[in-house]
Amino acid sequence: MKNSLVWFRNDLRITDNSVLFDACADSDKVFAAYCFDPRQYTTGDFGFVKTGKFRAKFLIQTVTDLRYQLSRLNIPLFISLKRPEDYIPGLIEKHNITQIYFQEEWTRDEKYVENQLRLKIPEEVEILNQYDQFLFHPEDIPFDDFSQIPKVFTAFRKKLEKYAEVRKTLSIPEPLPRENHIENSSELPSLADLGHTPFSLDERTAFPFEGGETAGLKRIDEYIWESENIAKYKETRNGLVGKDYSSKFSAWLANGSLSARTIYWEVRKFEKERIKNSSTYWMIFELIWRDFFKYISLKHGDSIFHLGGILNKDYSWRSDRETLRSWIKGRTKYDFVNSNMRELAATGWMSNRGRQNVASFLAKEMEQDWRIGASYFESMLIDYDVHSNWGNWMYNAGVGNDPRDRRFNIERQAEMYDGDHEFRNLWKT
Repeated sequence: MKNSLVWFRNDLRITDNSVLFDACADSDKVFAAYCFDPRQYTTGDFGFVKTGKFRAKFLIQTVTDLRYQLSRLNIPLFISLKRPEDYIPGLIEKHNITQIYFQEEWTRDEKYVENQLRLKIPEEVEILNQYDQFLFHPEDIPFDDFSQIPKVFTAFRKKLEKYAEVRKTLSIPEPLPRENHIENSSELPSLADLGHTPFSLDERTAFPFEGGETAGLKRIDEYIWESENIAKYKETRNGLVGKDYSSKFSAWLANGSLSARTIYWEVRKFEKERIKNSSTYWMIFELIWRDFFKYISLKHGDSIFHLGGILNKDYSWRSDRETLRSWIKGRTKYDFVNSNMRELAATGWMSNRGRQNVASFLAKEMEQDWRIGASYFESMLIDYDVHSNWGNWMYNAGVGNDPRDRRFNIERQAEMYDGDHEFRNLWKT
């Protein structure tokens, strides 16, 4: 008997999930597990709770949906508030697990957790892990190894567009026999269980969505097919107010309740059946940016968390408590920065345009340790992704992949993108 356990990490979906697909194809019985690792709900290196209330709520919703989706396949999802290395070995023993499947992660904290779990897994249990969070799979990119990943995005993008192809999406596995779905007593945590106080949605939010694969697929249908907003994405993507100036796919991509391939092929289908223009291309362009930061972290490892970044640049960084407090509270000299920071504090969301400006202000103008800003974003953002977050902060701080090492003229940015003050008026307080 092949009894397999799928350890879910940042791949919280049943559609186009190669880990789940392979487990179901090669097993007699399949079980699943997800751990709300307590290490992710404690204070990090710079004094912020690593997973704040907005992402925690979105994650609870996501795992709730995952449990339901898996039940349709007759796969039980065991949920725990323990560390994976403290919980999963017991499941392995109880259910005579012979194989454990999981998505490959490579950044510092994620790799540490995996290594701790490996120490607790019996030697006879086969470990099957694979990359499954890219648009372009690592086996398909036109580079001999990760050290050859270009320093500049444009070179990376052009080579992939010319020499690589995106794999087709995988179907949802066929349901297993009903007897595979055994009852289990594990329960979903509340926000209080994760150390947070329940809260209500701010009516001004640009992200009024729930977590989970079901909600993510609904958003794809709504944004691409029903409204056809994707056909004007390039013109609206720098917007600031409302849910439709951008796709908002990033939150579901971040925890893997949507795959990049699913979005890619849906866009290609739209181009074939409705319209193909610069906006549809720009959506794919942004998915390639997402890949780029993942490959940068694969290439450079822990350097993405270092003060000098991947360039190992020696700037005179400061760490002034009052400056940081003013930035967080939205009390700087720029009303545009302030409005964006207030939006983040109230909703867990900030536009891409806002993120670039507030990061540039903190790192380039105030010369504060950019890692503090990155850590605050990690705590607050619904769509936090370790690769994109730290990659973008390095980029804006001048220690990453920006060859121009730019600094934003914030007053000009505010005039260009919020000339009528609609956004700033919305977030005055």
